[in-house]
Amino acid sequence: MTKMILASSNPHKLREFREILEPLGCEVVSQKDAGIDVEPEENGSTFEENSAIKARAIYKIAKCAVIADDSGLEVDALGGEPGVYSARYGGTRDDIAHNDLVIKKLEGVPDEKRTARFVCAITYIDADGNESRFLGKFEGRIGYEMRGEHGFGYDPIFMVGGISSAEMTPEEKNAVSHRGKALRLLADYINRTNSED
Repeated sequence: MTKMILASSNPHKLREFREILEPLGCEVVSQKDAGIDVEPEENGSTFEENSAIKARAIYKIAKCAVIADDSGLEVDALGGEPGVYSARYGGTRDDIAHNDLVIKKLEGVPDEKRTARFVCAITYIDADGNESRFLGKFEGRIGYEMRGEHGFGYDPIFMVGGISSAEMTPEEKNAVSHRGKALRLLADYINRTNSED
């Protein structure tokens, strides 16, 4: 079992990482469970930069394999907002307030112009300090109200076909989501490097 520290204590995120990586023989633990209490300032201008900032901060302390992701929502009609500010959009860390704000800002915007995507950038640092990056995108559009009980963040307003991301089962979401795509790229990379050893 390869132990990896996830640079997050978000239980939803931890579950998604475990679902994809544990079958490969990876034990994924949160930074909290690893006893690491550090919150580096995410001052990058891209998801890739922010995920690298988080991964490097944890690696510096733990000196073992680390995974960090930075992800968020880009809404085309809002010029790519909330983007890297997705988790603190509108100056709050409240998911419902974030969803309400996006819906409010899109008032009067027709369906065809409500295109959006979730983006996930993962930085993986192996035990030897080698860095790799993986990017996943999940295309959809913004709905008019919150729907569904699954997921978190902007999932209730992110529509894919006729349903919201929060109406998908975890399995359905993992198969198509931005984080699922980036994680599968990471999983392929880990598989390749393990088979080369």
